[in-house]
Amino acid sequence: MKKLFLLTAIAGIFAFSNVSAQTKDPAMTGSKIGIGAEFAFPTGNFGDAYKLGYGGTLQFQTPIIEKLNFTASAGYLTFRGEDIATVGGVTFRNADLNVIPVKAGINYFLAENIYVGGELGAAFGTGDNSKTSFAYTPHIGVEFPVSDKGSIDLSARYEEWSTNYDGPGNTNFNFKSRFVGLRLAYNFGL
Repeated sequence: MKKLFLLTAIAGIFAFSNVSAQTKDPAMTGSKIGIGAEFAFPTGNFGDAYKLGYGGTLQFQTPIIEKLNFTASAGYLTFRGEDIATVGGVTFRNADLNVIPVKAGINYFLAENIYVGGELGAAFGTGDNSKTSFAYTPHIGVEFPVSDKGSIDLSARYEEWSTNYDGPGNTNFNFKSRFVGLRLAYNFGL
Protein backbone atom coordinates (compact mmCIF):
# COMPACT_ATOMS: atom_id res chain seq x y z
CA MET A 1 0.00 0.00 0.00
CA LYS A 2 2.83 2.38 0.88
CA LYS A 3 4.53 1.67 -2.48
CA LEU A 4 1.30 2.44 -4.38
CA PHE A 5 0.85 5.70 -2.45
CA LEU A 6 4.49 6.66 -3.04
CA LEU A 7 4.24 5.91 -6.79
CA THR A 8 0.99 7.91 -7.03
CA ALA A 9 2.58 10.86 -5.20
CA ILE A 10 5.65 10.82 -7.46
CA ALA A 11 3.47 10.61 -10.60
CA GLY A 12 1.37 13.53 -9.30
CA ILE A 13 4.48 15.65 -8.69
CA PHE A 14 5.77 14.96 -12.22
CA ALA A 15 2.38 15.73 -13.74
CA PHE A 16 2.09 19.01 -11.80
CA SER A 17 5.63 20.12 -12.66
CA ASN A 18 5.01 19.31 -16.34
CA VAL A 19 1.84 21.45 -16.39
CA SER A 20 3.65 24.33 -14.66
CA ALA A 21 6.52 24.17 -17.16
CA GLN A 22 4.28 24.57 -20.20
CA THR A 23 4.38 27.88 -22.02
CA LYS A 24 1.67 30.47 -21.49
CA ASP A 25 -1.43 30.60 -23.61
CA PRO A 26 -0.74 32.33 -27.00
CA ALA A 27 -3.86 34.47 -26.53
CA MET A 28 -2.29 36.05 -23.45
CA THR A 29 1.30 36.62 -24.62
CA GLY A 30 3.27 38.29 -27.37
CA SER A 31 2.44 40.64 -30.20
CA LYS A 32 -0.15 39.56 -32.76
CA ILE A 33 -2.05 40.68 -35.84
CA GLY A 34 -5.68 39.73 -36.27
CA ILE A 35 -7.76 39.60 -39.46
CA GLY A 36 -11.47 39.73 -38.76
CA ALA A 37 -14.96 39.78 -40.21
CA GLU A 38 -17.26 42.47 -38.79
CA PHE A 39 -21.03 42.58 -38.41
CA ALA A 40 -22.76 45.73 -37.13
CA PHE A 41 -26.37 46.00 -35.93
CA PRO A 42 -27.53 49.67 -35.98
CA THR A 43 -29.50 50.96 -32.98
CA GLY A 44 -31.65 54.03 -32.28
CA ASN A 45 -32.14 56.58 -35.09
CA PHE A 46 -29.20 55.03 -36.94
CA GLY A 47 -31.18 51.78 -37.10
CA ASP A 48 -34.08 53.66 -38.70
CA ALA A 49 -31.81 54.86 -41.52
CA TYR A 50 -29.50 51.86 -42.08
CA LYS A 51 -29.64 48.07 -42.14
CA LEU A 52 -27.05 45.55 -41.07
CA GLY A 53 -23.43 46.64 -41.56
CA TYR A 54 -20.60 44.34 -42.59
CA GLY A 55 -16.91 44.56 -43.37
CA GLY A 56 -13.47 43.60 -42.16
CA THR A 57 -10.68 44.79 -39.90
CA LEU A 58 -7.00 44.38 -39.17
CA GLN A 59 -5.94 44.68 -35.54
CA PHE A 60 -2.45 44.82 -34.02
CA GLN A 61 -1.93 43.95 -30.34
CA THR A 62 1.17 44.04 -28.19
CA PRO A 63 1.62 43.62 -24.43
CA ILE A 64 2.26 46.73 -22.34
CA ILE A 65 2.37 44.95 -18.99
CA GLU A 66 1.09 41.57 -17.83
CA LYS A 67 -2.58 41.13 -18.81
CA LEU A 68 -2.73 44.53 -20.59
CA ASN A 69 -2.35 44.88 -24.38
CA PHE A 70 -2.17 47.98 -26.56
CA THR A 71 -4.40 47.68 -29.65
CA ALA A 72 -4.52 49.52 -32.98
CA SER A 73 -7.12 48.70 -35.61
CA ALA A 74 -8.30 49.79 -39.04
CA GLY A 75 -11.07 48.45 -41.20
CA TYR A 76 -13.85 49.05 -43.67
CA LEU A 77 -17.59 48.92 -42.89
CA THR A 78 -20.59 49.23 -45.21
CA PHE A 79 -24.10 49.94 -43.94
CA ARG A 80 -26.96 49.34 -46.39
CA GLY A 81 -29.50 52.17 -46.52
CA GLU A 82 -33.10 51.53 -45.40
CA ASP A 83 -36.01 52.14 -47.76
CA ILE A 84 -37.41 55.67 -47.27
CA ALA A 85 -40.53 55.79 -49.44
CA THR A 86 -42.21 54.33 -52.49
CA VAL A 87 -43.52 56.81 -55.06
CA GLY A 88 -45.23 55.63 -58.24
CA GLY A 89 -43.87 52.11 -57.81
CA VAL A 90 -40.29 53.37 -57.35
CA THR A 91 -38.68 52.72 -53.96
CA PHE A 92 -36.23 55.29 -52.64
CA ARG A 93 -33.68 54.42 -49.98
CA ASN A 94 -30.86 56.05 -48.10
CA ALA A 95 -27.51 55.82 -49.84
CA ASP A 96 -25.16 53.19 -48.44
CA LEU A 97 -22.78 54.43 -45.76
CA ASN A 98 -19.14 53.36 -46.23
CA VAL A 99 -16.71 54.10 -43.43
CA ILE A 100 -13.05 53.46 -42.59
CA PRO A 101 -12.71 53.31 -38.78
CA VAL A 102 -9.18 53.78 -37.35
CA LYS A 103 -8.84 53.31 -33.58
CA ALA A 104 -6.34 52.64 -30.79
CA GLY A 105 -6.97 51.34 -27.30
CA ILE A 106 -6.36 48.57 -24.78
CA ASN A 107 -7.43 45.03 -23.95
CA TYR A 108 -7.25 43.90 -20.32
CA PHE A 109 -7.40 40.15 -19.67
CA LEU A 110 -9.70 39.54 -16.68
CA ALA A 111 -9.02 35.82 -16.74
CA GLU A 112 -7.19 33.53 -19.08
CA ASN A 113 -8.50 34.28 -22.61
CA ILE A 114 -11.33 36.65 -21.46
CA TYR A 115 -10.78 40.38 -21.92
CA VAL A 116 -12.47 43.77 -21.73
CA GLY A 117 -11.26 46.94 -23.36
CA GLY A 118 -11.94 50.10 -25.23
CA GLU A 119 -10.77 52.05 -28.24
CA LEU A 120 -10.85 55.69 -29.36
CA GLY A 121 -10.31 57.01 -32.85
CA ALA A 122 -11.92 58.34 -35.99
CA ALA A 123 -14.38 57.02 -38.56
CA PHE A 124 -13.66 58.38 -42.06
CA GLY A 125 -16.63 58.44 -44.44
CA THR A 126 -15.79 57.57 -48.05
CA GLY A 127 -18.85 58.83 -49.98
CA ASP A 128 -19.90 62.25 -51.28
CA ASN A 129 -20.39 64.82 -48.49
CA SER A 130 -18.91 62.33 -46.02
CA LYS A 131 -17.50 63.56 -42.76
CA THR A 132 -14.94 62.35 -40.26
CA SER A 133 -16.37 61.31 -36.91
CA PHE A 134 -14.98 60.80 -33.43
CA ALA A 135 -15.37 57.09 -32.60
CA TYR A 136 -15.34 55.25 -29.29
CA THR A 137 -16.07 51.68 -28.39
CA PRO A 138 -16.10 49.60 -25.19
CA HIS A 139 -15.86 45.87 -25.86
CA ILE A 140 -15.63 42.38 -24.34
CA GLY A 141 -14.15 39.29 -25.93
CA VAL A 142 -12.66 35.85 -25.68
CA GLU A 143 -9.68 34.27 -27.47
CA PHE A 144 -9.42 30.52 -28.07
CA PRO A 145 -5.89 29.25 -28.78
CA VAL A 146 -5.78 26.97 -31.83
CA SER A 147 -2.00 26.65 -32.39
CA ASP A 148 1.31 27.65 -30.82
CA LYS A 149 0.99 31.21 -32.09
CA GLY A 150 -2.59 31.44 -33.31
CA SER A 151 -5.97 32.08 -31.75
CA ILE A 152 -9.60 32.66 -32.68
CA ASP A 153 -10.90 35.98 -31.30
CA LEU A 154 -14.62 36.59 -30.78
CA SER A 155 -15.71 39.98 -29.43
CA ALA A 156 -18.82 42.11 -28.98
CA ARG A 157 -18.84 45.89 -28.68
CA TYR A 158 -20.95 49.01 -28.54
CA GLU A 159 -19.66 51.64 -30.97
CA GLU A 160 -20.66 55.25 -31.51
CA TRP A 161 -19.62 57.85 -34.08
CA SER A 162 -20.57 61.52 -33.69
CA THR A 163 -21.02 63.33 -37.01
CA ASN A 164 -22.52 66.50 -38.44
CA TYR A 165 -24.34 65.70 -41.69
CA ASP A 166 -25.89 68.07 -44.19
CA GLY A 167 -29.65 67.70 -43.94
CA PRO A 168 -32.45 68.88 -46.23
CA GLY A 169 -31.97 72.47 -47.41
CA ASN A 170 -28.27 72.35 -46.46
CA THR A 171 -29.07 72.50 -42.73
CA ASN A 172 -26.56 70.86 -40.41
CA PHE A 173 -27.71 68.41 -37.77
CA ASN A 174 -25.95 66.11 -35.34
CA PHE A 175 -26.41 62.44 -36.13
CA LYS A 176 -24.95 59.77 -33.90
CA SER A 177 -24.20 56.47 -35.58
CA ARG A 178 -24.65 53.83 -32.91
CA PHE A 179 -24.42 50.09 -33.31
CA VAL A 180 -23.66 46.81 -31.61
CA GLY A 181 -20.79 45.08 -33.37
CA LEU A 182 -19.59 41.48 -33.52
CA ARG A 183 -16.10 40.54 -34.69
CA LEU A 184 -14.77 37.09 -35.51
CA ALA A 185 -11.03 37.09 -36.18
CA TYR A 186 -7.95 34.92 -36.47
CA ASN A 187 -4.89 36.25 -34.60
CA PHE A 188 -1.42 35.44 -35.91
CA GLY A 189 1.38 35.59 -33.32
CA LEU A 190 4.44 37.59 -34.36
